[in-house]
Amino acid sequence: MTDAQAKEEEKEMAQSISYITGSQLLSLNSSPNIAIVDVRDDERSYDAHIAGSLHYASDTFSDKIPNLIQDVKGKDTLVFHCALSQVRGPSCAQRFASYLTDKKEDVGIKNILVLERGFNAWEASGRPVCRCADIPCKGNKAKKLG
Repeated sequence: MTDAQAKEEEKEMAQSISYITGSQLLSLNSSPNIAIVDVRDDERSYDAHIAGSLHYASDTFSDKIPNLIQDVKGKDTLVFHCALSQVRGPSCAQRFASYLTDKKEDVGIKNILVLERGFNAWEASGRPVCRCADIPCKGNKAKKLG
C-alpha cells in the first residue's frame, strides 16, 4: 500500500465515526441494538456512569477489543464516550473501527459513534446516571438528577 492509499484509508475511517448528542442517545438508549462504551479510566469508579454502559478503560482498550466484540454481539451501534469526548472517546472509537477494518470480519457493527461532550455534559444536563458498582452495569440503580 502506498502512502497516498494509506492516507486515503485513514480519511475514510475518520469519516466513518460520527457524533451523537446526549438527547439523541437518550431517545435511542432503550434500543436493544445499542451498546454504550465508557472508556474513562479510574474516574468511572468514583463518578457515576450511564446506566447499562460497558467499561473499557482507555489505558488498556486496545488489548481488550476482542473482549468488547464478544460483549457487544447482536448490537449494531456502539457509542463511545469519556469525560469530555475530546480525546479518549474518539481515539478509542477510531481504534475500534481500525481494528474491524484490519480484521476484515463482519461483526455486525454498522455505526460507531462518539457521545458529543462526553459523560460530564450528560450528567450536568440531568440525564439519568447509575452509581452501581456492578460489572457489567445492569442499570438498575439509575436515577435522574434534579
